Amino acid sequence: MRYLVLLLMFLGITSCREKVKVEPLEKKETTGQVITHEEYSGEEPTIPEETEVYEPVPPTVDPTGQNGAPSDAIVLFDGSGFDAWEMVQDSSEVKWILNDDGSMTVKDKTGDIQTKQEFGDIQLHVEWRSPADVERDGQNRANSGVFLSGLYEVQVLDNNDNDTYTNGQVGAIYKQHVPLAKASVPSGEWNTYDIIYHAPEFNEDGKKIKSGTMTVLHNGILIQDHVEIKGTTPYIGWPKNPPHGKGPIRLQDHGDNSRVSYRNIWVREL
Repeated sequence: MRYLVLLLMFLGITSCREKVKVEPLEKKETTGQVITHEEYSGEEPTIPEETEVYEPVPPTVDPTGQNGAPSDAIVLFDGSGFDAWEMVQDSSEVKWILNDDGSMTVKDKTGDIQTKQEFGDIQLHVEWRSPADVERDGQNRANSGVFLSGLYEVQVLDNNDNDTYTNGQVGAIYKQHVPLAKASVPSGEWNTYDIIYHAPEFNEDGKKIKSGTMTVLHNGILIQDHVEIKGTTPYIGWPKNPPHGKGPIRLQDHGDNSRVSYRNIWVREL
């Protein structure tokens, strides 16, 4: 009997092994290009010194060099006046309100302002504040905007307990990119935008050959991650791509008693 049991167990194990027999996996071919870098071709280094470089030497920058701006920055507004700015419509002196606390406030229905100097690729720092006393709602509450090259808007808006279309909310690349997060401080407190902007490129025929990009940090929070600028940011219609070179930085008067204030504006050319 014992031998019979052992024989049956052996047959069962053999049968199970046959049932779970695994077929070899088919080798799948990978698609797409493999990323290679010419500088890393040839015989691989065998000592650390062979991959160390000493030029170029980056310049030394004091991060708090001038009025809190980096030492290599161009200060566009420090509260002392509007010397770096002009009205958009006629290049006249700025009509916005210069405040005693070193800020400026949009003067309703006077028009947008822009920098006299034009820029290409930049790092831009802007601080802005909506009024503490809340008025209106939707797109009519503390609406303004920061335009790169005078054409591409990063939305300024008081969105605290104030919903609107998300591609037009605070921190949006207007009508193009919804921000990754809403990082606003309470109404009446100062927000910061730090914007990395790479301008689009155009050929001699005026056709765009490379899209611009923007990265935006709102109060230190990444809200736009190297997004493509698809064109201009109109209120109505599709983005357009007029050829251009360097352009001004523009701040918007939305014309609805927005009462938005700005301060500590500086730029680093990249």
